[in-house]
Amino acid sequence: MTADLVVADVERLRGRLDALDARLLAVLDARLQCCLEIAQAKSRHGLPMMAPHRIGLVHARARRYAEDHGIDPRFLRDIYELVIAEACRLENIAMAPTEDLA
Repeated sequence: MTADLVVADVERLRGRLDALDARLLAVLDARLQCCLEIAQAKSRHGLPMMAPHRIGLVHARARRYAEDHGIDPRFLRDIYELVIAEACRLENIAMAPTEDLA
């Protein structure tokens, strides 16, 4: 295989990777937006922001997915820790009483 073909092949694969990254970012954005909708519903119904049992379910589902797909479960746990932390941060802001925002 010539150097030009190797470069073209790598560039094609990088283009595919860039498209996957765009999808991943869009899904993360959609997930965070959904968390904000959940925060609004919790506020309307007087529910607390934290739902530890739900966090446990999310982690368990990620662990099963990792095991089923040959992914290091610690990797997905770490990713979900970051995603959940950001979701909680946004929910705290969304659920803060109006006077706290002044």
